[in-house]
Amino acid sequence: MQTKENIDKIFEYLKELFPNPKCELNYSTAFELLIAVILSAQCTDKRVNSVTPKLFEVYPTAKDLAQADIAQVEDIIRSLGFFRNKAKSIVNCAKQLIEQFDGQVPNDVEKLQKLSGVGRKTANVVTAEVFGANNIGVDTHIFRVSHRLGLSDGKTPLLVEKDLLKQLQGRQLNIDHYLLVLFGRYHCKAVKPNCKECKLKSICLYYKNNF
Repeated sequence: MQTKENIDKIFEYLKELFPNPKCELNYSTAFELLIAVILSAQCTDKRVNSVTPKLFEVYPTAKDLAQADIAQVEDIIRSLGFFRNKAKSIVNCAKQLIEQFDGQVPNDVEKLQKLSGVGRKTANVVTAEVFGANNIGVDTHIFRVSHRLGLSDGKTPLLVEKDLLKQLQGRQLNIDHYLLVLFGRYHCKAVKPNCKECKLKSICLYYKNNF
């Protein structure tokens, strides 16, 4: 695990790289963000943003999507990976929102996880982004970066999340979340990370073990 001094160094550098870290999924309501995050599983935000304008034009609310024909939803999101499963998930999710929460997205991680297509990462992302909760959703980027930078050695996303909650105690996790995501997405990539230009080489376990 890293020292507080190194943690400060890490996030000072990430803030230098990304002065205005934010969600790269386009949305205007909590409902739209929830659906977009579900669709983003194993898919880039850019690809999701290419289908959601049409999707939300046709189905602007949970009520509209709950009444949708699955085939029509599939047709709109066809360019996404696993589009058939995702179409079922988001329609069922919308139905559950209507039946259980009067069509509103709950500000509760545990309640969100009961919805179709919603795992802990999605629930954490939605509550942090929309409601300002001090949560951190561990996606593949955060999982990778956390291990490389010595922020966690957890074997599962949940264990990594627990390590980060301890390591980053007192920090704004809803901001640190995006700093780690963007760093992993554009610099500390799974393949061919940009190590030579990175200012964190001296404290990076990945660099130490591979160069």
